Amino acid sequence: MSKIRVSLPDGSVKELEQGANILGLAASIGAGLAKAAIAARMDGELVDLTALLHDGAKVEIVTEKSPEALEIVRHTTSHLMAQAVKSLIPGAKVTIGPAIENGFYYDFDVEVPFSPEDLEKIELKMKELAKANSKLERLVLTKAEAIKLFCEMGETYKVELIEDLDVATVSLYRQGDFVDLCRGPHLPSTSFCKAFKLTSIAGAYWRGDERRKMLQRIYGTAFVDKKELDAYLSRLEEAKRRDHRKLGKELDLFSFSDEVGAGLVIWHPKGAMLRTILEDFERKEHLKRDYDIVLGPQILKTELWQRSGHYDNYRENMYFTEVDGQSYGVKPMNCLSHMMIYKSQLRSYRDLPLRYFELGTVHRHERAGVLHGLLRVRGFTQDDAHILCTPEQLDSEIKGVLAFVSDVMGIFGFEYEMELSTRPDKSIGSDDDWERATKALLGALQDSGREFEINEGDGAFYGPKIDIKLRDALDRKWQCATIQCDFTLPERFDLTYVAADGEKKRPVMVHRVILGAIERFIGVLIEHYAGNFPLWLSPVQAIVVTVTDNQIPHARSVYKTLRAAGVRVQQDLRNEKLGFKIREAQLQKIPYMLVVGDKEVESGTVAPRYRDGKNLSVMTAVEFIEFVNTEADNYR
Repeated sequence: MSKIRVSLPDGSVKELEQGANILGLAASIGAGLAKAAIAARMDGELVDLTALLHDGAKVEIVTEKSPEALEIVRHTTSHLMAQAVKSLIPGAKVTIGPAIENGFYYDFDVEVPFSPEDLEKIELKMKELAKANSKLERLVLTKAEAIKLFCEMGETYKVELIEDLDVATVSLYRQGDFVDLCRGPHLPSTSFCKAFKLTSIAGAYWRGDERRKMLQRIYGTAFVDKKELDAYLSRLEEAKRRDHRKLGKELDLFSFSDEVGAGLVIWHPKGAMLRTILEDFERKEHLKRDYDIVLGPQILKTELWQRSGHYDNYRENMYFTEVDGQSYGVKPMNCLSHMMIYKSQLRSYRDLPLRYFELGTVHRHERAGVLHGLLRVRGFTQDDAHILCTPEQLDSEIKGVLAFVSDVMGIFGFEYEMELSTRPDKSIGSDDDWERATKALLGALQDSGREFEINEGDGAFYGPKIDIKLRDALDRKWQCATIQCDFTLPERFDLTYVAADGEKKRPVMVHRVILGAIERFIGVLIEHYAGNFPLWLSPVQAIVVTVTDNQIPHARSVYKTLRAAGVRVQQDLRNEKLGFKIREAQLQKIPYMLVVGDKEVESGTVAPRYRDGKNLSVMTAVEFIEFVNTEADNYR
């Protein structure tokens, strides 16, 4: 039998018999590697251990310690879950079940929605099936054979998926009596699924189309070993404790109402104060950086949205109305008004750059299934700005925004990552403009000295963008800040400036947000701080608490003094035990409790107590005001 030669990562070459597979290669290297192997990367592509080798192949064995292992483990575990569901509910129809960032999910068509009790049963069945050590076998069928097989199985969703594929053959995977359409690769057997947990149930439309049937989605997670799973589940419990929807209700910050409409936030006094603090902070920071504050209308004529390209490329996310027979679009973005401000007078190169900043409220039609507290809403306010500059100024303006992001994220204690998102399939503008815009963003990123990734095809329809993803206290990533470079809309709206040579030229427009949607950022902040906001950000900084009714006059005097000095203060003068009132203030996560007893009345002081129980020195109201102002001013 003829021989084949394959290359290994260390540069060595192995010679094997024709027809040898990946597992055979691993065994030829060592019995330990053969036992540890779960898959391989051959010529850059992940494959199963049963994949046949070819002469000249470049092969890297994948073990549980490899970076690729986690996704393979999770993908196979999703199949294990589907097998368990089919075993317990034979009439269930399976759809798709991919691995995702924190685990996996699988969508099912079942007559009765899943319950939490069902998850426990499914998980027990999964453990039973994992112990059965069923081999995962890859099958390759013609398209017609696969359709016939799934038709006989009654798996109509799989049939639809296959019919939409423009291929001659498809791959399937079999484990025991379960067969699934899949590209793979997978673990060698179900026994490799050792550490998993089903976490939640949700509804999901088939193929994300709200006109199609609502399916039942089960989310789960899986890890290579139980230690990693336990650590993740611990973080998950902490995330539940920090859930902004739970804390928002407990701290009386905001609410939603079916009577008002899904995805529309109602801000309560403390929540509105938190917003106001953030918005005032934003105005101050923008004015320091030479931005002009502007404000545009909520609705603009539909013709403007058609000219900008939003009507053709973003219409499904917009709301429209009619006034006096004229069609208007409710703004999903603020850029059009800012361009109209620019166009209101003749501009010279000496005027540029112009930086227009607006805390602009926008509305976007988000599907009901994706709405999620403050993190995904239909009406929200962006800290939106548009910089209009000459092409020569573009590099410094992008770098200025990157520096702005760095400053602000440092104030809130966020680490962050960056990625460059390039031209999507659905876009407007010339190839030349897209190339210039992409090079400008790329150059600024490279000069920043920070690592970044390329996210192919995920730019805005009018230009590429830098997406900044912050990491919170639980190491979760959130998309907030973005910087978009746009040569196209200035062309469509005929924006010009008079250059030094007297000729009219086109400015470049940079679209950017720092915090992004205020609602979303507040949701992230609530979870990041677990509701324990730093003093400068706390909607209530202190509460005056009496021991008995005898101290009410002095307590009221202290309250008025603090209030007049700008301290955000409340008072609790109820005829309740002091311990009860202190406990309630702690549950409200108020930074300082100012206890007023007979001694404090006599000395004209208060006894401050921090929310963690630490007692401070007795001080006068004026001294406390100075103390609070000093601490609040040190947020940088």
